[in-house]
Amino acid sequence: MKTNLLLLADAYKYSHHKLYYPGTTTIYSYLESRGGLFDNTVFYGLQYYLKEYLQGPAFTKEDIDEAEELMRGVFGRSDVFKRSNFEYILKQHGGHLPVKIKAVAEGTSVPVHQALMTIENTDPACFWLTNFLETLLMQVWYPSTVATLSFEMKKIVEKYFELTSDDDARSAINFVLNDFGFRGVSSVESAGLGGSAHLVNFMGSDTVYASRFAQKYYNAKQVYGMSVPATEHSIMTLLGQAGENEVFGHVLEAYPEGILSCVSDSYNIFNAVENLWGEMFRDQILNRKGALVIRPDSGDPIQTLLKVFDILFDKFGFTINSKGYRMLPPQVRVIQGDGVDHESIPAIYETLKSKGIAAANLVLGMGGALLQKVNRDTQKFALKCSYAEVNGKPVHVKKAPMEMNAEGEMIPSFKTSKAGKLKLVMEEGTFKTMALDASHLPDQLETVFENGSLTREHTFEQVRERAEHSLANALKKNQALPIN
Repeated sequence: MKTNLLLLADAYKYSHHKLYYPGTTTIYSYLESRGGLFDNTVFYGLQYYLKEYLQGPAFTKEDIDEAEELMRGVFGRSDVFKRSNFEYILKQHGGHLPVKIKAVAEGTSVPVHQALMTIENTDPACFWLTNFLETLLMQVWYPSTVATLSFEMKKIVEKYFELTSDDDARSAINFVLNDFGFRGVSSVESAGLGGSAHLVNFMGSDTVYASRFAQKYYNAKQVYGMSVPATEHSIMTLLGQAGENEVFGHVLEAYPEGILSCVSDSYNIFNAVENLWGEMFRDQILNRKGALVIRPDSGDPIQTLLKVFDILFDKFGFTINSKGYRMLPPQVRVIQGDGVDHESIPAIYETLKSKGIAAANLVLGMGGALLQKVNRDTQKFALKCSYAEVNGKPVHVKKAPMEMNAEGEMIPSFKTSKAGKLKLVMEEGTFKTMALDASHLPDQLETVFENGSLTREHTFEQVRERAEHSLANALKKNQALPIN
């Protein structure tokens, strides 16, 4: 059953039809990232909201009835929710929303402080509708932020593979950072949005629904989230510590070929690596057709990894690659899935590099830190009105607050907004926001939705291609590390 769109706004939005100045006929607003953890934002996820909530007849008379009853309880009065506003859209537009939305192509990495999307009403009687939709459309911050975080981690992976690993190892980069976040998110919808946002950049994922999400809302032609057989602690501890070696042997027999990941810290990770994997099962591992991926899952990630690698190099040997770094035999790899986030990843790789260990020995798993440990302020998303028409006259609208800093001084706020109708252009290789009529350069904001219909649709393949293009450009500009 489709969610009632009329219930998907902040409560105060329902009062705004009376609060806009009399004579208002147009409200035009824009979305931007006002800064944040990273200096660029990968735009992704809008198409889902357009398809799931806004396209076609967006609501029915029954939805109006439900909203009217609920709003009477919300406000304790009957003069806030204006039923006739929504009945007008039903009658005049068949329930199709009279708004126009323009946006940068999804998958594109855009510097912060630039317009990513604009929205305006196309019917003067529905001026109130533009920002009524803010609450829902603002949620694009989530998939965009996850896509950005994943993108920035890929820049780090690319950097360290370039520095420490053979060129033929680069084909594995798509599977280096794996999404382990489904169990840590707040909803199935979050898993689909956030999980598919990660798949914009990588292909390793245990969030199965993310692949279906990409197919359903972005017409993905293939399954992008790929995984391997892997154990969990309920398997490894089933016979107790005394039976750990029997379980290890059984696991190897269960999947004698292909990649197999095995969590190995149930009791003592170093004993497991040295005496079980490194001695008891060493020959069996080296004779496998495929890699055993050993997973430590507790302790300090850097110190634990260093000791694990020391033991593995001693027990299984190593080669020196073309960059001068140690590589384990292809039958042995390590995955770190505990304590992995945007701060620990570069620290892990830098430490491995300092110890002469190639990045290609390691893959990573990232759970809540990837899909849940983000919020709207990670990239400081905001949607603000910048243009209006009141009593037939155009008005350039902006806010420019002053704020007090820690020293008690009044300074301009970072929340200062832009004014006028806007366009996003590509000038000298970078995105810039300017007035709609200020330049002959083409607008990078394309109309994606108008009067209830999608006018531009992106496939998941196109989204990934744009992210790859943005990544290549970023690496050329030596933007390999995130800013704090």
